[in-house]
Amino acid sequence: MSTEIWTNKVPADAGPLDVRPLPNRTDPVPTAPSAPVLSLRRVSKTFGRVRALDTVDFDIFAHEVVGVVGDNAAGKSVLAKVIAGIHQPDSGELYLDGKPITIPSPSAAHGVGIAAVFQELALCDNLDVVSNLFLGRELVSNGRLDETAMERITAQVLGRIGARMPPVRTKVAGLSGGQRQSTAVARAMLGSPRVVVLDEPTSSLSIAQTAEVLNLVEHLRDSGHGVMMISHSLADIQAVADRLVVMRHGRINGEAPMTDVSYEDIIAAITGVPNELTRDYQARALLREPL
Repeated sequence: MSTEIWTNKVPADAGPLDVRPLPNRTDPVPTAPSAPVLSLRRVSKTFGRVRALDTVDFDIFAHEVVGVVGDNAAGKSVLAKVIAGIHQPDSGELYLDGKPITIPSPSAAHGVGIAAVFQELALCDNLDVVSNLFLGRELVSNGRLDETAMERITAQVLGRIGARMPPVRTKVAGLSGGQRQSTAVARAMLGSPRVVVLDEPTSSLSIAQTAEVLNLVEHLRDSGHGVMMISHSLADIQAVADRLVVMRHGRINGEAPMTDVSYEDIIAAITGVPNELTRDYQARALLREPL
């Protein structure tokens, strides 16, 4: 059984390189609720003498894309790996729906509804899309692999996230960069997570493939997920993020709705130049109350 998946907004006869346009940021977007799904408070992490995270406060809301930017070694990926259970913080607290939790492993993160896709993707080029999604967790019926069920679920998940893909039995080696990213996200979506962490999802992609991935990010947000997107591309962050967080030297150096900040504000906060973005965040951080 081979299934061809297309987004419902793309004609069935569209060519393989056809993609939807970049999201129009003037369109209305769902409003995030007042209470975050996931919160970090005063989280710190060191590696030897290097303080990778320094008393970080961070929130992820449902129906929201939070864009995280910063220079190299700012702490972005370490923050993502703490959320994903790969690193355990040295101090600080994590809260899910306002209740304290610990995330000692990636499987524990998955168990509480957190999925992560890192830059490496960790896909097997010699396997097809279905086999990559179910690698290590294959479905078995009457002592045999239930190929039909796995194909059906793969098609459903890809359709749910709005991915545009060739038949699901296509080898990953034959996929475009955007389709590989969609495959990695679909694998993370098994289990219906509430929070999705994406580390550099558009890195090394063409313009068309980048547009495809950004549409995928917006689809996740519009479906109710809380999305944390790390990127060095400010254009990509400005295209899809609802809220911006700037990291510098392991600390949060600025936070604001995406519509309230300019390109110059972001660059200044990344490089450590005091401006309205950084001053506003510091003033609000002094007033932040514990959960």
